This record gives sequence, structure tokens and C-alpha cells, in this order.
Amino acid sequence: MTESKKTIKRAVVTGASSGIGQASVRALVDKGWKVVGLARREDNLKALADQLGQNFTYEVCDVTDEDSTQAAVDAVLKDGPVKALVNCAGAAFGKDPVATSSLDDWRGMYELNVIGTLRVIQKLLPALKETEGTVLVISSTAGIEPYEGGGGYCASKAAERVMARILRLELIGEPVRVVDIAPGLVHTDEFSLKRFGGDSDRADAVYAGVPDPLTADDIAGCVTWALEQPDTVDIDQIVVRPRAEGSYTKLYRRS
Repeated sequence: MTESKKTIKRAVVTGASSGIGQASVRALVDKGWKVVGLARREDNLKALADQLGQNFTYEVCDVTDEDSTQAAVDAVLKDGPVKALVNCAGAAFGKDPVATSSLDDWRGMYELNVIGTLRVIQKLLPALKETEGTVLVISSTAGIEPYEGGGGYCASKAAERVMARILRLELIGEPVRVVDIAPGLVHTDEFSLKRFGGDSDRADAVYAGVPDPLTADDIAGCVTWALEQPDTVDIDQIVVRPRAEGSYTKLYRRS
């Protein structure tokens, strides 16, 4: 590696085609990082590349698919070292009680939120060790405080958080940081819409009356702040909520 470990600023962001992933791409590029975005939707990635110019490239990738992810990682590493991995790919499907929830919904959330995150981490970890890099996971407060109707999502996000924490313990003494950012209520265009199968009324009701829910840009700001700390400073966990949210069950709504 000819470039100094201290000067490398190249990040891989999963889920880069929308939401927190796309916002993180923009924020990192704005801070002078070169970013490779991984996501399934090539149209969105291409539009983002057209906007951001040469500091953003992309690989079409489904993190729930082994061959797709391996091909993307191979292409990323062929082009140079990586300093940070930002795991944003994730989703919630359904909000049914445990007794009647869909096994397919649970399976889909585990495949994406847990196994997909693990798959990318495992493939990029050797490269991150070489650069004294960072693994950053976007989990959720759902992984800290479970709520009714959130069984599958809460369980998957709890697993993702625990995985990050255990990785942090297992890497003590090695030159890699592990950061977990757990957002509360974030208003993005797609998250709740996907959760409720495209039902816009149910999706809108999640945010109805809540003054100033978090935005994807708010979380992207946490991402860049954590990554730009000195290599020897590990921000183990950030829990971030809008001012109106004390917990999932304590949310202020204007009447």
C-alpha cells in the first residue's frame, strides 16, 4: 500500500441508493471521502453518481446474495484500500404480533439486517485491518427497547447490535474500530412505506404530529463525526433520537 494509512479516506456504504445510506454517501463525499456505494437499484446509484462526480462510484449488490456480494467486494478491493465500512442496508417488514407474524417477513429481516451485515463485514474486515479502518453499523433503538408489533424487526436489530459489540470485543488489540449508531424515529421516504407494504396512510401515521423527527441527514452527520475521530478513538455506540422521543412508547405528538 503506497498511500499512508492516515490519509486514506475511502469508504464503502451499503444501502446507498436511498435513505440513511444515500445521505451518508453525500455527507462523506462532502467531507472529502471517496465513497463506493453498494445497493440493488442501479438507477438510483447512477443518478447519485451523476450528481456527486468522481468521488462516488458504485457496485450493484444484493447483500443477501453471496455471489453478488463477493463480486462487489472483489471489485471494490481491486480499485484500492478501504478505510471504512458503513452498513446501512436494512429494512422492517410488517408490524404484526409475534403469534400471527409472517415467517417470510422475519426471515427477510434476518437475511438483510443480520446476515447481510455479517457477510459484508467478513469480506471487508481483512482490508480494514490493513488500513486501521472502521466497521460502522446502523442499528436501531428497536434493538435496545422492544415494542409490541415489532418482534421480527426488534429481534433482528438486537442481533445486529450484539454482533457489533462482540466484534468490538474480539478485535481488541487489533487496529480496527467498531461503531454502532442506533437511531430512534427517522423520517425517510421509504422505511415505513416498505414496512407497511406500500400503504401510505399507515406509513404517514408513524410520523403524524411529531415535531421534527430525525432525518437521514441527521444520522449521516453522526456517521461522519464518528469516522473522523482519530483512529485510536472508538465511538462504541451512539443512541440518537429526536427531541420529541423519549422512547418508543414516549413520543410527543401535537394534537
